[in-house]
Amino acid sequence: MADAGNTNPGPNDGADAPNGATGTEGDTLGGNSGDTAVKDPDDWVTGDEPMTGAQRSYLDTLAREAGEELSADLTKAEASEHIERLQEKTGRGK
Repeated sequence: MADAGNTNPGPNDGADAPNGATGTEGDTLGGNSGDTAVKDPDDWVTGDEPMTGAQRSYLDTLAREAGEELSADLTKAEASEHIERLQEKTGRGK
């Protein structure tokens, strides 16, 4: 017998929008729009936070190989841009 008094919505209740959508106008998932996982670091919500430990470690490796010195207090976005640049310079990565 079902519990008629249970009014807790499920994780995908979707009460505010059809099919569990968030109601954000214009946003889509899927389709043929290219690699949507790649965003410009300037558009990152957390781009102004300090770089991650993984970014720091990889940047240290790349900078040593490229013969460069970088500031140790980069943001996530800045670190990402340096990583891309140094990958090109050193032939690593992509």
